[in-house]
Amino acid sequence: MECFKCGTHLGPEDTCPKCGIYVRMYKKLIATSNCLYNIGLERAKVRDLSGAADALKMSLQYNKKNIQARNLLGLLYYEAGETVSALSEWVLSKNQQDKDNIADVYLNDVQSNPALLNTINQTIKKYNQALIYCQQDSTDLAVIQLKKILSTNPKLVKAHQLLALLYIHDRKYDLAKKSLRTAEQIDRRNTITMKYLSEINEQSGETEVKTKKRKKKESRVEYHNGNDTIIQPTNLRDNSGFMMIVNILVGLIIGVTATYFLIVPSIRRNLQSDAREAVANADDLIQTKNQDIQKLQDQVSKLTKDFEDAQKDKEESKTEAESYQKLLAAYKSYEDGEADAAKTALENIDADQLDAAAKQLYDSILAEIEGKYLEETYNKGHSEYMQRHYENASQLLQDVVDIDDTYNEGHAVYYLAQSYRILQQYEKAAQLYQKVIDEYPTSYLCQNAKGYLEQVEAQIGQQQ
Repeated sequence: MECFKCGTHLGPEDTCPKCGIYVRMYKKLIATSNCLYNIGLERAKVRDLSGAADALKMSLQYNKKNIQARNLLGLLYYEAGETVSALSEWVLSKNQQDKDNIADVYLNDVQSNPALLNTINQTIKKYNQALIYCQQDSTDLAVIQLKKILSTNPKLVKAHQLLALLYIHDRKYDLAKKSLRTAEQIDRRNTITMKYLSEINEQSGETEVKTKKRKKKESRVEYHNGNDTIIQPTNLRDNSGFMMIVNILVGLIIGVTATYFLIVPSIRRNLQSDAREAVANADDLIQTKNQDIQKLQDQVSKLTKDFEDAQKDKEESKTEAESYQKLLAAYKSYEDGEADAAKTALENIDADQLDAAAKQLYDSILAEIEGKYLEETYNKGHSEYMQRHYENASQLLQDVVDIDDTYNEGHAVYYLAQSYRILQQYEKAAQLYQKVIDEYPTSYLCQNAKGYLEQVEAQIGQQQ
């Protein structure tokens, strides 16, 4: 036994030799738990499963880390057909002691058998369905469902007990006894089984007494004539021919009546029972098919999503590849000195599709191309302005200003304003002159812009 605080092996003393904590009560708890485990083990050996389970549950209340008690409790549940409860106990045991635990073997035996797991799942569903039938007062359907359960899981004590209870409800005491005897072979001292057997004995005993009372009749009639006693049977019949005919007719009537009231209802009940069984089988088949359909639909949905994701990845890969191809084309144009073509190619590239190295190359080429493009475009625009081709000059210089409105220390803005003034686009010219005045107050361009701004404003005033 180890100390619950420090894990040191405990001796006969009442305190831990290492940490000094008081462990007398702890030893009593462990001893009580072990004693209850031994009681549960002895009961399990004589197939008193419910009594053994009660003892083991109490053992675990005293010491929840009693691995042997928990594993044995799982075995008892498994023997009683309650596989889910058994798995729960073994999983708890495995979590408490990961190594050298026999619960590993039990779990592997169950989990490595898909057919068994499927049977367990179907058994739980069918048992719950049988309970629903009982709540709906559909006892015939409940009996059919329970018979199916016991055909696949004959050790499920709860199913035997519920089936016996339904037989008791229908006064089928012989069938109820048969189910309870089967349950008793699995769990010999189950209190519920014994209670149901006692109830059957009481009910069947009362029925036998009533039957005997009904059948008890006077078989003879005695009367006295003087000193003589005359005994006459009560079933004395007149055997004349007329009475014979009457008896035959009465017998025919009774036979027809018995056929109509006894045989026909029995046939009807059998047909109804067969119909209910067929309906229950159809319901099970429909549920199974619906589950299969749902699984197939889930698979179709998953495959559709995977296909859409693959298509999306394919499109993204295609876009990324096109971006790299455009980047290579732009770089080639740049190397060949074709700034306009390189700029056009760069504008069609989605930079977000490039990796870090390609993005760095893209930014460097774009910066150099823009600088070269601005220089070439400004020179062309200024040349057109000096040649008095003001329309062409305004277009070229506007491209420069749109990219960099500070290019060449305001000269691009100034000559663009001059071009618009000469083209009589006074409002655009006024805005550009004002920009030169505001941003370059110390430049000689500022003085020129002020003079031209007054002329432009006067022209605007006249137009208005």
